[in-house]
Amino acid sequence: MKGFAMLKINEVGWIEKERPHCGPMDAIVRPLAVSPCTSDVHTVYEGAIGERTNLILGHEAVGEVVETGSLVKDFKKGDTVIIPAITPDWGAVESQMGFSQHSGCMLCGWKFSNIKDGVFAEFFHVNEADGNMALLPKNVSIEEGVMLSDMVPTGFHGADNAKVSYGETVIVIGIGPVGLMAVAGANLRGAARIFAVGSREICQDAARKYGATDIINYKQGDIVKQIQEANNKKPVDKVIIAGGGLEAFEQALKLVRPGGIISNVNYLGSGDHIKINRLDWGVGMVHISIIGGLMPGGRKNMEYLSNLLKYKKLDVGILLTHRFKGFGFIEKGLALMKDKPRDLIKPVVTI
Repeated sequence: MKGFAMLKINEVGWIEKERPHCGPMDAIVRPLAVSPCTSDVHTVYEGAIGERTNLILGHEAVGEVVETGSLVKDFKKGDTVIIPAITPDWGAVESQMGFSQHSGCMLCGWKFSNIKDGVFAEFFHVNEADGNMALLPKNVSIEEGVMLSDMVPTGFHGADNAKVSYGETVIVIGIGPVGLMAVAGANLRGAARIFAVGSREICQDAARKYGATDIINYKQGDIVKQIQEANNKKPVDKVIIAGGGLEAFEQALKLVRPGGIISNVNYLGSGDHIKINRLDWGVGMVHISIIGGLMPGGRKNMEYLSNLLKYKKLDVGILLTHRFKGFGFIEKGLALMKDKPRDLIKPVVTI
């Protein structure tokens, strides 16, 4: 089969590989729609998780089931399914402890384009199919369904880990597609005032549609000063980091109240250390929690989030700024995520 792969750090290309084998609990899926991600960019062009050789990229897909293992009960050949970016081993001890994303080892629930071939191929493998796939609702398009693989659950996980609640003031740093879903998640959880930090006009407009009340452009000055001035010098309740560099943690600490939460869902692709200012952290005793979380995967999460699209509670079509038809456009989609033109939020490729 053909696939689009990371050949090595800083190099991508098309390769030929054997079609994956289907185990008794697994499925083989043919992609119908896929979407390149900034995470692919970090992996390839920053070497963020180390060297990978001839590893097929991609972790966001809606597909058609072409084969199921003998023990798969709930899916059959021909089903159209959403496949989450995170496909845990549900029998692992870590899964039983509530951290399925790290089943087996740190980040090992993230298999596609990390520890096995991803979805940018003519066929791809899904482990534990009954636990790691969900049927696409009939009134949800395959392009919209792809946003449920990673963008929606990652952004919402940022809001969930921040424990956003009614009436709170929240900052979302970085309003690419994940940050926009963090804005939407915070809004759905009841945040009253949402500061969205980003510079591209198309993302600012989308943030407003998803519930942002204030837009902060980091190119117009220090975001700490801008937010403090807009918020009458008062600290905010929660900060969700969905983009930016390592400096975002320093900025967040200066802005969040004692007892507040800083929730990170940004893939930190470069740098060695995160700086925590001692005084801003109340010499270690200010009760500010800092949590970083890989999005939850699995079937249940996909089914619940797809209900938001099914019943028109969330419009992910706003994210889809660049649409392509044809397997060969995957390479162009990845290049767009790397270069980030001003009119881009998210590309999708239908096959």
